[in-house]
Amino acid sequence: MKVVVVGNGMVGHHYVETLVNSDVDSQITIIGGETRPAYDRVHLSEVFDGKQPDDLAMGTREQYKDWGVEAHFGDFVSKIDRDNKQVVTEGGRRFDYDRLVLATGSFPFIPPIPGKDQAHCLAYRTIDDLGEIKASAKGKKVGVVVGGGLLGLECANALKNLGLEAHVVEFAPGLMGVQLDEGGSNMLRRKIEALGVKVHTGKATQRIVEGENLRLKMEFADETELETDMIVFSAGIRPYDQLARDADLKVGERGGIEIDYQCKTSDENIFAIGECAVLGNFIYGLVAPGYRMAEAAVSQLSSEKVSFTGADMSTKLKLLGVDVGSIGDSKGVSEDSQAFVFSDERNDVYKRLNVSSDGKKVLGATLVGDAEDYDTLLQYYLNDIDLPDDPESLILPSIDGEKPALGADALPLGATICSCHNVSKGDIVNAIDGGCSSVADVKGCTKAASGCGGCAALLKNVVDAEFSARGIEVNTDLCEHFPHTRQELYTIAQATKTTTFDELIAKHGQGRGCDICKPAVGSIMASLWNEHVLEADLVPLQDTNDTFMANMQKDGTYSVVPRVPGGEILPDQLIALGQVAKKYGLYSKITGGQRVDLFGARLNDLPSIWGELIEAGLETGHAYAKALRTVKSCVGSTWCRYGVQDSVGQAIDLENRYKGLRTPHKFKMAVSGCTRECAEAQSKDIGVIATENGWNLYVSGNGGMKPRHADLFATDLDTPTLIKYIDRYLMFYVRTADRLQRTSVWLENLEGGLEYLKEVIIEDSLGICDELEAQMQHVIDTYQCEWKTAINDAEKLKRFRQFVNSDGEDENVLFVEERGQLRPASEAEKNRSQFKAVG
Repeated sequence: MKVVVVGNGMVGHHYVETLVNSDVDSQITIIGGETRPAYDRVHLSEVFDGKQPDDLAMGTREQYKDWGVEAHFGDFVSKIDRDNKQVVTEGGRRFDYDRLVLATGSFPFIPPIPGKDQAHCLAYRTIDDLGEIKASAKGKKVGVVVGGGLLGLECANALKNLGLEAHVVEFAPGLMGVQLDEGGSNMLRRKIEALGVKVHTGKATQRIVEGENLRLKMEFADETELETDMIVFSAGIRPYDQLARDADLKVGERGGIEIDYQCKTSDENIFAIGECAVLGNFIYGLVAPGYRMAEAAVSQLSSEKVSFTGADMSTKLKLLGVDVGSIGDSKGVSEDSQAFVFSDERNDVYKRLNVSSDGKKVLGATLVGDAEDYDTLLQYYLNDIDLPDDPESLILPSIDGEKPALGADALPLGATICSCHNVSKGDIVNAIDGGCSSVADVKGCTKAASGCGGCAALLKNVVDAEFSARGIEVNTDLCEHFPHTRQELYTIAQATKTTTFDELIAKHGQGRGCDICKPAVGSIMASLWNEHVLEADLVPLQDTNDTFMANMQKDGTYSVVPRVPGGEILPDQLIALGQVAKKYGLYSKITGGQRVDLFGARLNDLPSIWGELIEAGLETGHAYAKALRTVKSCVGSTWCRYGVQDSVGQAIDLENRYKGLRTPHKFKMAVSGCTRECAEAQSKDIGVIATENGWNLYVSGNGGMKPRHADLFATDLDTPTLIKYIDRYLMFYVRTADRLQRTSVWLENLEGGLEYLKEVIIEDSLGICDELEAQMQHVIDTYQCEWKTAINDAEKLKRFRQFVNSDGEDENVLFVEERGQLRPASEAEKNRSQFKAVG
């Protein structure tokens, strides 16, 4: 059977792959209009984040050749000759078919605005479009995206990554109007504007004319204007159905090639799949439904026929770093819908859960700012599972750290785990029955979590639950080189007094190690023995930042962050910081942790910079390490009329005590002089708040990506007891946490939770507190300023050269002046022929 596929996008490629793996005896030809084989359009914007176009490739010419598929690219099909069952390309080639599959996809909708066709008015759809956008952005300042939907916001992120001031112009009153209700749209706008993207909603563009100061000017119906250097249209899509129209195939009222449940068009020999097809006057604009159509169309050529009757359009994604989720009837338009709404403007989180009037079923949901509940809610929705008596608990923050979870055991075998590849729980169970013994095995067998990756956590839960049900121990190995957890490796290294990675892997592991186990073991060695990170046997274990004892920035330069204990700094030290910044052309910024960051240091300048700072009495701030970053403080009783204790003095003592401690992840502390909490101690890993009777201790807070308030651990402590409890808490964390696990997550996962931690630290229920205190004292006694040690060791200084065989500098590191300081030059600025580097 001769099968011709027109269109080599994601859906067309999936059709070919499915047909190749079927039992259908076929001769396949695929014709793509673009010059390259199929690529992952879902992650298109990542090209602006540094990913190469080839990284998105889903297939290659060689792969098609291996499959026996005849593939042609860069030659659009211009005509379907139904009478002779042939397709004709623009190049004049003809291809015979027995079955024809149209996977022509869609094209970007560009509103009929006068002036839309002039230069620098572009579309955002293909890899070639990205090239045009990059070229247009070179040396320019402002970019506008017309369209506030999914693609529009992705495009705005792309413009922002190109160094442009990004604007989004949307005709509707809110962003992502198809997926989000008003509350969700408003919250999304808040978060996106906070990231520096300017949003203009309710704007009808009347015309585009030449700008006065920039290239273009947009004139709106409300008589306002916006000047820009470029305009990118991402205002939705339209099905590419012209081939079908010209061939007199039936099309929908609003476009799209009409299909039935078998994906057949009005011609029984022609199928349509993906965004070019319309079923029941509905176009499915996501990848997963397109894949289901492809599979249904392939099945029509075999004995086991399946139908495409529609697909769930729920989606979870990250837009400009903002989590967004939409499930089912996300706006609650159903007649019997009742809504539970949670809105937290302090943390920019919005959640809406729509349930049936009897409170039994999920009808839909909207999640903005925190999509952690998405997988649970989606399974309730897809599998018609009865809700708990208090449905609102599914979206409300937990009070005690516990939330009602939908365990993997509760899911039926038909529950869809991976919608991209249509993998059910039953498929995963069958894969395990067939011999899969790990999550990786199940991924390889079923392709689950190999599409968008959004189901990875749920997949692991299902696999772990199935292994447990079979009495199979769940694999918790650190990696393939160590059959131990991080906690077990810590205990082994401590008990055997092992001080090197080579010795540890020789006796307790295998192979040479990897990027997972090496830094983990490096952290363990630092916590136990506290040797300098640039010792010969420790250097190979460090990541880039620890290797050079500085944070690498995106332009290849480094940051210099001296320690400023408690935020207290001498005038001469401030002067020294300023002098160093001027001498070496460094960008200066006060951090949120009461330190001064100096950005833009070249690798070969780091030793000289630190030599001058150390001479002024400053020392390394460990900003590059998984270690203590800062102890923030207010001015306390020394100056403030509300202060009841010396918070500055306490913060300085704490920072000097713990400044050399390496931990599984970075940690931060704060000391507030009264309950007015000006140091924000309750958002820190360790928070101390003064009372009339002493100090209150808070633990395991986190102000990062997933904010968590610290828990009150003990009250009215004297200073020696406070120090003792912190010593024990930190060393117990170092001993028992997983790799790269923050204290907040560690406590949430700790069996027994806060009460158990109190028993261990305060009551010494495990009998290990003396040992924990002794370990901490060893770290304190062996502290060294890592930079002071390095600049006095000629061997260590050899690595601070930009080139191994030359003392020259990297000419690609360029800076421009902005607001009186130097900043890295953008790629656009580097590429300007008239550009002159400041440094």
